[in-house]
Amino acid sequence: MAKEAVKMIDRFQFGRMTIRGETYTTDVQIFPDGRVADGWWRKHGHRLTLADLEVLLASKPDVLVVGTGVYGRVLPEDGLEATLQKMGIDLILAPNDEAVAHFNRLFANRPTAGGFHLTC
Repeated sequence: MAKEAVKMIDRFQFGRMTIRGETYTTDVQIFPDGRVADGWWRKHGHRLTLADLEVLLASKPDVLVVGTGVYGRVLPEDGLEATLQKMGIDLILAPNDEAVAHFNRLFANRPTAGGFHLTC
C-alpha cells in the first residue's frame, strides 16, 4: 500500500526552496525520512561525485533525485549513474523545476533522497 501523498517541497525559485513551510537559501539534501540538511557543498562545485552523495547514500534510498540547478549546470562525474545502478539506486538528474516534480511524486511511494543546487 502506498504512503499518503506528501508534498515535501512546497516551492522553488532561484536561490530559495521551501520545504514543509521552511525556506532554505543554500543547497539542500533531503533524506527519505524527511530530514533536511542545508549547506550541501560539492567538492568540485558544479561536478557531482560519488563522494558528494555519501551522506545521502547512507540513508539507503531506492531513488536519488538531483536538482542540477535552474539551468542544469551541475553535471555528474563519468560513471556515476552506472555506479549507483550497481548499488540498486535509480538516479534522476534534472533542472530544478523538473527535479522538484519528480521528487514530490516519488517521495510519496519510494524511499527517495534528494540533493538540490538552488542557483545556476
